[in-house]
Amino acid sequence: MRLRTMGAVCAACAATASTPTAVAQSPTSNPSLAAVAAAPPGDMHRAAKDRLIDRNIFLSKRLAGVRESKFSRADRRKRRAALRQHTLPELRRSTKRVARKVRSARRKAREERYGGAPNVPIPAVLKSIAQCESNGDPRAISPGGTYRGKYQFSFSTWAAVGGDGDPAAASETEQDRRAAILYRTGGPGHWPVCGR
Repeated sequence: MRLRTMGAVCAACAATASTPTAVAQSPTSNPSLAAVAAAPPGDMHRAAKDRLIDRNIFLSKRLAGVRESKFSRADRRKRRAALRQHTLPELRRSTKRVARKVRSARRKAREERYGGAPNVPIPAVLKSIAQCESNGDPRAISPGGTYRGKYQFSFSTWAAVGGDGDPAAASETEQDRRAAILYRTGGPGHWPVCGR
């Protein structure tokens, strides 16, 4: 399909070259085709390169944000100048490579934040802690109301591991993730009785 379109554009360019006003004056001609025919041949290529360069810069900025690093204006100018030296196929490959890096960095950040991928089984130690603390009940609340949920989080500990609201109201999966984060920061010592 693309080759046919390019062929039509080239045919329009040839018609324009032989009779400059033929396409523009024809009442049945396509106005957008006339505009393409009137443009210099290198403009389409340049526009495609510019779009890819802009996309590459955007993705590079996003990658820096995910990695929590800096991507200053000077960095952007340098990157843009370097990308202008690339051919169109090289730009496509480079942009795809940066997009893959963004996806990979996001996945890694998510795993670090939540203590592993969502479907990774929780360690046996955490299972035994949950059994000891609350009999494995994600809605359990201590008699004084201070400790809540499957792992008996206090509100301050829950907030420290990125939790929001009431730990006992959170899903069991989220409680497992937060407990894994807490366990990674200090081991079983966060549960003085059940962590022994």
